[in-house]
Amino acid sequence: MGANVTVGPFSVIEANVILGDNTAIGNHVTVCENTFVGTDCRIFHSSSIGEIPQDLKFGGEKTNTIIGDRTTIREFVTVNRGTNALGVTQIGSDCLLMAYVHVAHDCIIGDHVIMANMATLGGHVEIGEWASLGGGVLVHQFCRIGAHVFIGGGFRVVQDVPPFILAAGEPLSFGGTNKIGLKRRGFSTEERKTIKYSYQLFFRSELNRKEALQKIELEIESSRYKDQIVEFIRSSERGII
Repeated sequence: MGANVTVGPFSVIEANVILGDNTAIGNHVTVCENTFVGTDCRIFHSSSIGEIPQDLKFGGEKTNTIIGDRTTIREFVTVNRGTNALGVTQIGSDCLLMAYVHVAHDCIIGDHVIMANMATLGGHVEIGEWASLGGGVLVHQFCRIGAHVFIGGGFRVVQDVPPFILAAGEPLSFGGTNKIGLKRRGFSTEERKTIKYSYQLFFRSELNRKEALQKIELEIESSRYKDQIVEFIRSSERGII
């Protein structure tokens, strides 16, 4: 335990756990073995962090759970550690996991991610930085959610969601770019225009998606965010919403 760590009544901290400086553990919390928590974190009452996976293939192998700095985990959250497939479940820094969130084995969550109440991740899910999931969002195993995505509450994610967009509906579909979030985070007008035009071609032109992606690559000048969009789409294994 680091400096100024507090642990509430009836909480259990198992062997081989690291709690960083100024981290606060509430009441009735279990922090399981091989869990590493950063500095200035808050884990609220009745949460279970680093328990074995709910995966029938898990054979008791030594795997880890890693939580970054300044992350808040609210009441009744469950986070399972990794399996041999990846070896770790990882939550970034400055994240907020609201009450009853579940993070399954081998998930990788970037920095500044918000998961509202009862959002649930299947195994092997990846979420990029600054993404936000509304309450009750269900994410199928092996899906990827790009950076700066906002997903409306109560919807299912069964395919990959590319970065910088809003997504809602059943089935989940493109709802425009996350222009408010991008503006708040300092994206310039030109950067937002590039992102918007890229997705107009991909989602709303009469081209099929292969043709649209080729047009994005050829017609839009290379930039950090355009290249990020293209790479995400090209590397998708589950398909794009």
